[in-house]
Amino acid sequence: MKAVLFEAFRQAPVIRTVPDPEPDAAGVVVKVEATGLCRSDWHGWMGHDADIVLPHVPGHELAGTVMSVGKDVRRWRVGDRVTVPFVAGCGHCHECMSGNHQVCENQFQPGFTAWGSFAEFVALDFADVNLVRLPDGLDFVTAASLGCRFVTSFRAIVDQAKVLPGEWVAVHGCGGVGLSAIMTATAMGANVVAVDLTEDKLAFAREIGAVATVNAAATEDVVGAVRDVTRGGAHVSIDALGHPRTCFNSIANLRRRGRHVQVGLMLDDHARPAIPMDKVIAHELAILGSHGMQAFRYQAMMDMLETGTLAPQKLIGKRIHLDEAPAALTRMDSFEGRGITVVDRF
Repeated sequence: MKAVLFEAFRQAPVIRTVPDPEPDAAGVVVKVEATGLCRSDWHGWMGHDADIVLPHVPGHELAGTVMSVGKDVRRWRVGDRVTVPFVAGCGHCHECMSGNHQVCENQFQPGFTAWGSFAEFVALDFADVNLVRLPDGLDFVTAASLGCRFVTSFRAIVDQAKVLPGEWVAVHGCGGVGLSAIMTATAMGANVVAVDLTEDKLAFAREIGAVATVNAAATEDVVGAVRDVTRGGAHVSIDALGHPRTCFNSIANLRRRGRHVQVGLMLDDHARPAIPMDKVIAHELAILGSHGMQAFRYQAMMDMLETGTLAPQKLIGKRIHLDEAPAALTRMDSFEGRGITVVDRF
């Protein structure tokens, strides 16, 4: 099969012909119909993820068609249209048994713990636990765009922050994660303040539901600006970028007993950011993480897609060929364009 491969961290990825994958007994092989490019893939290429063994094929936001099935798989057949969470649970550990597959103790992550979806085919483990059937009306490109950023933001807003109608939600960073959070929070009836450095992304944030915006490049006091707009601070705040400054601002702009959710990855030299712990204590703030979403929770999100309450297709930016993926991957940290880039041709 054709795949994007890198043999050393920070070395330019290349297109290679590599052996087709075979399914494990509990796994499947999926023909990749579409796969998203995510900043997490860039982190992996940079060497920030200890799970990656070289040489490596990245890619974790995917949708496709089941091509072959392991002997122990019961729920899936060749030809099924599927997607998968980027964190796949084993189904047997304590966390999985409690319903928390997204923090499985033995998790499988395509594109990180194993070769991923920047390829014509990808092998997926623990298929009966983790595959998600795609509705007939959901196209592969939209389904692939859900895989990491959208589902992580959905869980951050709905399950972690438990956003209520009428609450103020601040979203720091208007890339794919932030835009997904804005759309979901708006669908939940919240009032969203979007924060970013560029006016074009802020304008798009307003198009999909933000009621106010703050340009962090033109505002000396981002925290003060958010607190002014929200009349005392956000009830919920999301760091959708993953940077020490956005993390600090997201916590500092909360009102008393507010909830911060860290969605943007904090890796390498950003892994231990300073936070306003004095405010966390005095104002009883809650600090939460959000890392993927369990397969069984997809149905609630899919129902909202079917009714049009959520429209992730609006967040899709460029559609590119697999041959363009190596260059696009290495540029992920430049935050070019807006929305989600998806490979839909192989």
